[in-house]
Amino acid sequence: MKIIKRVAVYIAVTLLSIAVVLVFANWKIPHDTKDWLYNDVDSIPPQKVALVLGASKHIRGGLPNPYFDNRIAAAHELYVADKVKAFVMSGDNGREGYSEPEDMRDALVALGVPDSIIYLDYAGFRTLDSVVRMNEIFGQDSFIVVSQKFHNERAVFLAQYYGHTAYGYNAKDVALGRVSYKTIVREKFARVKVFVDIILNKQPKFLGEPVEIK
Repeated sequence: MKIIKRVAVYIAVTLLSIAVVLVFANWKIPHDTKDWLYNDVDSIPPQKVALVLGASKHIRGGLPNPYFDNRIAAAHELYVADKVKAFVMSGDNGREGYSEPEDMRDALVALGVPDSIIYLDYAGFRTLDSVVRMNEIFGQDSFIVVSQKFHNERAVFLAQYYGHTAYGYNAKDVALGRVSYKTIVREKFARVKVFVDIILNKQPKFLGEPVEIK
């Protein structure tokens, strides 16, 4: 019986600890970034470069991914409003025939944005990688991040932790459904991972040669 009680106490303490960390992470990140996120393109401070965070162009079944489409639309809004001079499209390029940066570039070019002002970051495997590489590779310590609000909160928090000035321009969110519910749950734990990565001093998977943004 003593062993059972000890195991029960251990499980209870572990679950309580996880709950506390989840609550803290999901309070701290939105709290610290709320004044740096914008829904109105006219209000966001202009920057030289916008970092567009990657998403798959399609979801399972080959249907268009609304997260992708809305991020491209938001990036285009920044361009039309003359809020940025260049874009870094950062995403996963880890397998043959799949390239989030190239898909995002092609979609933005299709809306009339010149290819010459779009730079591709093929090693944006995680939000941390994309944010750190903005300075380490692309030489930017002040920029706009383009994604949905929940994602911008985490990206801007990370950017500020690494000493950068980052503003988030919120793309339109996605109506609640099977895909969005999974994303919301994943995001709750991704925010905990932010603090784990900070404690462990996690670094990007790849760095590489600097890229000059003209």
